[in-house]
Amino acid sequence: MTQLPTSHVPGLRPLDGPAIAPRRVVRLLIGATVEEIERELVLQTLARYEGNRTHAARVLGVSVRTLRNKIRQYSADGAEVPAHH
Repeated sequence: MTQLPTSHVPGLRPLDGPAIAPRRVVRLLIGATVEEIERELVLQTLARYEGNRTHAARVLGVSVRTLRNKIRQYSADGAEVPAHH
């Protein structure tokens, strides 16, 4: 899947401008599976918060345990997971 810029993650504002219109976001996502979109959202949220799993979990609305399980699976699948700084 083509990596979406973090500014295209719904609910997050780009660091240098306004939020992207929801219709534009949906057009970018069509053709991707829900699993691919979820993975990209999780990984980009982790990157945005410098690998801080507690903060990323809070923003994503999941438990830290759920986030850790997702990260473990993504790592096993070969994804690069942002490290905590």
